[in-house]
Amino acid sequence: MEKVLGNNPVDYSIEQKTEEELWRKYRKTHDLKIREHFVKQYAPLVKYVAGKVAVGMPHNVEFDDLVGFGVFGLLDAIDKFDPDKNVKFKTYAVTRIRGAIFDELRSIDWVPRSVRQKTREVEDAIGSLEAQLGRVATDQEIASSMGMDESEYIKTIMKISGTSILSLSDVWFSGDENDKVSIGDSIESPSSLNPDVMVEKDEIRRVIVESINELPDKEKKILVLYYYEDLTLKEIGQVLEVTESRVSQLHTKAILHLRSKLTNIRKGIV
Repeated sequence: MEKVLGNNPVDYSIEQKTEEELWRKYRKTHDLKIREHFVKQYAPLVKYVAGKVAVGMPHNVEFDDLVGFGVFGLLDAIDKFDPDKNVKFKTYAVTRIRGAIFDELRSIDWVPRSVRQKTREVEDAIGSLEAQLGRVATDQEIASSMGMDESEYIKTIMKISGTSILSLSDVWFSGDENDKVSIGDSIESPSSLNPDVMVEKDEIRRVIVESINELPDKEKKILVLYYYEDLTLKEIGQVLEVTESRVSQLHTKAILHLRSKLTNIRKGIV
């Protein structure tokens, strides 16, 4: 049954159903009217995620472009969401939207080559050093291994900090479509950061969680607050009582340590 209000028809067969009923019906029928209903309902979520991603991005990355990339993630989330898995759609969709934005940013290769090269050098240095030490390396140790003093190393970290947001979306294990695991997907609430809780069929998820737990406490908190609590770097700075630039620095250092650890795992070094 439809009734026209102004120029917009209202489908009461949709309006009168609960969201759970609509999801179950959509899973069975892929009704385009239900899909359109979900797109309109969750469109603000795309702008929300795009706004989070936009923080710290270079000026040549347009917010409207991020929103456009994110829409593809929302459509993908709607098509693949399974209400039987006891996960809220909003939680599921945020991951898909963010992933779609990152995928597109990677495809257009927006990171300057010089910054990409410097990032690789730092990751390699951290990976080699931590494989030898068997623990998280200090800034001074990393700087020394790269032939820098500590202040030069910190400046380097700040230079590459604008690119590190993408890093947690990288897929580190991929079997079938449902087995993809990224670092970001493995960051849970503080109470869940326990390998015993997170052990599943794929070993890489356990390694990610262990690697997160090995980070200094403040860096670990920043990852949780940014990727799980969805705070901006500025908001995290207010929580931890440090400057936004310091949060950005610590975030980047945490990402570099995680990526180097996982790269070593891939190479069979540790």
